[in-house]
Amino acid sequence: MNGQHTSIPISDDPKTPLLAAGDPQFPRSGSFRSTVNSNFTLKNLYVVLGPVLCAAVCSFMKLEGLSTGSRNMLGVLVWVFMWWLTEAVPMPITSMSPLFLFPLFGIAAADEVAHNYMNDVIALVLGSFILALAVEHYNIHKRLALNVTLLFCGEPLNPPLLLLGICATTFFVSMWMHNVATAVMMMPVATGILQRFPAGPSRSVAQTKFCKAVILGVTYATPIGGMSTLTGTGVNLILVGMWKSYFPDADPISFNTWSFFALPMALVIFFVFWVVLCLMYCPKGSGPALSTHLDKTQLRRELHALGPMAFAEKTVVAVFSILIFLWMTKNITDDIPGWGALFDGRAGDGTVSVMMATLLFIIPNKKQEGEKLMDWNKCKKLPWGIILLLGAGFAIADGVNKSGLAEILANALNFLQKAPYLAVAPAVCLTSSLITELVTSNNATTTLVIPILIQIANTMHLHPLSLIIPGAIGAQFAFMLPTATPSNVVGFSTGYIDIPDMIKIGLPLKIVGIAVVSLLMPTLGRFVFGTDKPMQ
Repeated sequence: MNGQHTSIPISDDPKTPLLAAGDPQFPRSGSFRSTVNSNFTLKNLYVVLGPVLCAAVCSFMKLEGLSTGSRNMLGVLVWVFMWWLTEAVPMPITSMSPLFLFPLFGIAAADEVAHNYMNDVIALVLGSFILALAVEHYNIHKRLALNVTLLFCGEPLNPPLLLLGICATTFFVSMWMHNVATAVMMMPVATGILQRFPAGPSRSVAQTKFCKAVILGVTYATPIGGMSTLTGTGVNLILVGMWKSYFPDADPISFNTWSFFALPMALVIFFVFWVVLCLMYCPKGSGPALSTHLDKTQLRRELHALGPMAFAEKTVVAVFSILIFLWMTKNITDDIPGWGALFDGRAGDGTVSVMMATLLFIIPNKKQEGEKLMDWNKCKKLPWGIILLLGAGFAIADGVNKSGLAEILANALNFLQKAPYLAVAPAVCLTSSLITELVTSNNATTTLVIPILIQIANTMHLHPLSLIIPGAIGAQFAFMLPTATPSNVVGFSTGYIDIPDMIKIGLPLKIVGIAVVSLLMPTLGRFVFGTDKPMQ
């Protein structure tokens, strides 16, 4: 078989053996020169650069107070972040590298590192993702979007009100589902509405602007909604996990606690975002130009095509609702303990998340005999890469703390001791957002900046949450470039918006977000998180 590669089919059947019994015939390699050329690529250079930079740091880095353990930790950080930033090795594989790098460099034992990859926060993510897949499988998100659009459409059509309905639906869905999943599910709903307008030159200016507004609305309502709950985005989960890792004796950040602060913050940012979007893309008098293509009759027809909610859909909604209720009532107040008090603090948010997800594999869907609401084949889309990235973040936070590298960072930041908080908090937010915008993902940014911010807070004699919360939320303010976050890519790929549109909305949104967080943290945050009290 000259010039042809033999492909070995991979079956989804779990009974199929992973390796075939026979010896597969592999094609001969090409010439020596072609082999050399194929290996000397930029990506392969980055692969080698990671360990080379690590070796250089471990061998030659000399700083005051830098011990062997902290120097090795710094070298490993350089290695891991070089691979993360360049994606020389797939991010999920890079996220597993602490499992072998930490033991080999004497930073932590293998069991200690592996523990970070499966804890209550990871369990919370797994359960939430399984529930999100069930929502997607039964088209519950589409039904919700059509109902809200019908509710806000108005007669005659009111474009700002309709835009509010679409954005608010996305905001609400993103509160309970990961940002990427929300964007992927809601964008087809948005483009389905916009496809009713004529294409090309026959589309009016008002219609073109409204199309841009809808896509921008879904794109940015996704991360804004995700900020408001722990399950909305991986960044919040990284923050909670690192807080627990660094301060195991402190009060944990529960689902309820985070929502008390983040939901009002997200609603303020969302309202300003909607106003700016309407001012720029929904001019007065645009209603008549849109109403001929957006009528309630067509929307009702699409909703009717979905049919009434069956037992399966109702049950998934019920399970999701019970989960939200359990999250919010686990710890209520100091005077009114939630149901978590019954278990002496042994049950976490991940406990109920996995428990409710498990019910989906037990309850029949009443569509086919013996078939449950969910089966493992439907879970093939679980984002294991994000889960591994979360584990890597927790492992790195633990390593930075145990190796002594955290103390060295604190000594290097003494100059910030006299800086006022209202100057430092916006700078922290802006720095995190720019790193996400220009360099790496918001999850990786959060993993990088939180250990540093903890040391800055210690240097300034501040409660650590006073800085790490603005830093983590700021990492989600990546609104200006399509490559900043996957949800931005989803919106940009529709073809309705371009980079100037994203900058026109993203820049004021970034400024407003930084201002809101900087003002709410010393006020509402002080009350919710107790940042005015000394650490225990």
